[in-house]
Parts: sequence; C-alpha cells; structure tokens
Amino acid sequence: MNRETLFRYAREHFNSEPEYLWSKLPGYAVLRHHDGKKWFAIVMNVPGTKLGLKTDDEVEVLEVKVRPEYIGSLRQKDGILPAYHMNKEHWVSVLLSGPLSPTEIHELLSDSHELTH
Repeated sequence: MNRETLFRYAREHFNSEPEYLWSKLPGYAVLRHHDGKKWFAIVMNVPGTKLGLKTDDEVEVLEVKVRPEYIGSLRQKDGILPAYHMNKEHWVSVLLSGPLSPTEIHELLSDSHELTH
C-alpha cells in the first residue's frame, strides 16, 4: 500500500486529511480526528536501520495505536515493528510496503481511530 491510498481511505472513512507539521521532516504526515484534533496515526519515511531493519534505505511506515494486550502478538507479524516515534507500549509501526494486506492495514487504522477518540 502507498501513502496516497492510505490517505484516500482516511479521507473517506474518517474525514481526515494528512497534515504535514514539520518543515524539517516533509515526509511526515499526521492523521487527526476531525473534531478533536487528536492524532490517530502518523505516516513517516524513516531509514530502515532506525527500525532495526538491515537497510539504510528509507521505508514508509504507518504508526497506529493498538490495544496493549495485542502488542506482543502484533509484533510477531512480519511488517509490524515497535513504534518508532510514539509510545512503544501503545503504538506500533507498520511497513506500508510490507506483507500486510490493505484490509489488515485498514483494520489497524480503524482500531487506532477508535482507541484515540
């Protein structure tokens, strides 16, 4: 999945537009609740080595909030890593170019939206 497909899904299902908040990090986009402005996701381009991967190439990740009781089992899945930017007890990083299906990514995004309301 690419970020534009993800953003289209967020627009259609959550009325959320990506916000680029940091001039020094132009590839970082936040998705917020349209009513309360609380974040429910962030999309970032990060060097793979910062995520524990064996590549210096930048990878696109989606960070989402998940239920703490699911963190351990989710991290066992290929394509899901400990959070890079947010609290590692409550958030995970999902490789957008990884093995997860669009449906799995949409479900994680929807759960994050619900958990952050």
